[in-house]
Amino acid sequence: MIYKLLLSLAFVSVAATQVFPAEDWERVDKPESIGYSSEKLIALRAWLKAGNTTAMMVSVGGQSLFEYGDLKLVSKTASVRKSILAMLYAKRFASGKIDVNRTVKDLGLDDVEPFLPIERRATLYDLVTARSGIYLRSHKEEDPGERLLPKRGAYPPGMNFFYHNWDFNAAGTAFEKLTGLDIHDALETDLARPIGMQDFNRQRQKKVSEMPVSVHPEYAMYLSTRDMARLGLLMLRGGQWRGKEVIPSFGIREIVKLVTPYRDMSPASWSSLAKPGRWGYGIMWWVWDAPVWNGPVSGPFQGAFAARGANGQFIVVLPLLEMVVAHKVDIDQTSEREVTLHEFQTILQMLVAANCGQTNRECWQ
Repeated sequence: MIYKLLLSLAFVSVAATQVFPAEDWERVDKPESIGYSSEKLIALRAWLKAGNTTAMMVSVGGQSLFEYGDLKLVSKTASVRKSILAMLYAKRFASGKIDVNRTVKDLGLDDVEPFLPIERRATLYDLVTARSGIYLRSHKEEDPGERLLPKRGAYPPGMNFFYHNWDFNAAGTAFEKLTGLDIHDALETDLARPIGMQDFNRQRQKKVSEMPVSVHPEYAMYLSTRDMARLGLLMLRGGQWRGKEVIPSFGIREIVKLVTPYRDMSPASWSSLAKPGRWGYGIMWWVWDAPVWNGPVSGPFQGAFAARGANGQFIVVLPLLEMVVAHKVDIDQTSEREVTLHEFQTILQMLVAANCGQTNRECWQ
């Protein structure tokens, strides 16, 4: 209980100041000054060096606490792209400009293989929560996850969670149809410019055709670790950036609201690249799903949410610690390197263990 109380006090101390990076991040000179153990962070660095991490950045209270690897290296974000699309949608959800109840048929999302009558009823909300019940192939290349696809028509829309790229690629097509904007242009104007991404290059962003299997392309995104950390900080701050509203807070709350609890996810509902651990699912964001402690002190993961991509791409937000963790494995050169979800969860636990409060020197030993 004392340890939890110290975690809470440390959070209060950093939360009092709303710090944002300018052209670059402010750095914490002495971790102990904000309640973190230098020795434990050194141990974390050694752990990362022995693994496959390309780069990792940890910010606390808007300042950079821990940096590892080449933070400016731009590489593919894999499925983190889905959570970024959710941020682009969030701006429109809040304004009411997008009706999430429109069906895939209404939106003109017909694919190479026509929809079954039951599939036509799937809504945009079903797509962005991975509950469409549409089990069409989404990749022109063989995808191990698609071997687990249920039989088409097995579930009505909205009834079954299945983490499947068809939903997310089609949601990308729907975004462009509804807004008249290219996703990557929206990424630049809605997010990259307002939060001052340091390494964003519009020319690096690209769509990957999935024809002849599907008309809905993969909207691949290429970002640096430190720019992913800015996106995480924007989420932590409820869509606010230096006194300006980039995304309405209502929209942020909606996309990180738990829709599919952990207990409702069967092993067949996600591929080997998307095993949830103790995470449930919201609107294209993973949401920490554990019993909520309603006492005076909460656990450090309570209220957490995450963007996750294949091979070790992560943006994790721990609101109670004012912490953002951005983690990358460069898969542009090879897809054989990986940091698994289990390994990354160990990284998060090491970070939490490094938080010792500002007075409790015993846990630094």
